[in-house]
Amino acid sequence: MPIRALLVNTSQPLISHEPPTPPADLPTDILNTLNGYSPDQLQHVARYIEELAEHKACEVRLEEDSDEDEVDERQDELPDNVPPKATVTIKEINDNRYYYWQWREGDKVISKYKGPVNPDE
Repeated sequence: MPIRALLVNTSQPLISHEPPTPPADLPTDILNTLNGYSPDQLQHVARYIEELAEHKACEVRLEEDSDEDEVDERQDELPDNVPPKATVTIKEINDNRYYYWQWREGDKVISKYKGPVNPDE
């Protein structure tokens, strides 16, 4: 009885004879463009897309870190009885300008003195 061996090239992935199913939310014009590309062009696009995704994810992380830093810095400068949602406004009284914290509590606008405006500003 002869023994038959099946040799499989494991360095190449198994390829289906059916085209892959694209993501449902991929716009038709992009799908049509990609379907017109050669395998080599698609490999270049795939590498670019991976790099672009990593770049955008990094930008989002940096922006989130920056936003958190701004909130932390702002909370460090807020007096104890001023809420984080307060904004700084300038009021002019007797030809002098002053900073005030302002925020809403229900229908009321609450103001708390912060300090004089530097005349050079």
